[in-house]
Amino acid sequence: MMRVFQKILVGYDGSDNGRRALQAVAELAKKFSSKVYVVEVVDEASLYATGMLPPTSVIEEMWKKAKADIDQAIASLQGIDVTGDVVSGYPPSAITDYASKVGADLIVVGSRGLSTFKRILLGSVSTAVVQESKVPVLVVK
Repeated sequence: MMRVFQKILVGYDGSDNGRRALQAVAELAKKFSSKVYVVEVVDEASLYATGMLPPTSVIEEMWKKAKADIDQAIASLQGIDVTGDVVSGYPPSAITDYASKVGADLIVVGSRGLSTFKRILLGSVSTAVVQESKVPVLVVK
């Protein structure tokens, strides 16, 4: 039996890969009449990890950009039941936690396309989401 994705969460960041993930979600949502949740994570902790206190304006700009990204994503999903949210935290955990909170049965994220060497050094949000998630994850290249 084909699994029907009633609730789809897309981790979004406004990037080209994020927009491709959004396009894939749009197709799936139309096919399965899914509710879509678009979430962008503001990773404030990474700023503090530098050892310097970031200016409040930098954090405010990150939140403002994230809100604008979410508004743009919602506008691009016309005809689809969609909700958007901006949350704070470590991106992979924040995405999987949000998916659990809303009962998503599919998570869609864009691939950053890091080289193997960079992925080993830096890791990637998509890889970590795949590892942490309790539901299927679609990584869009």
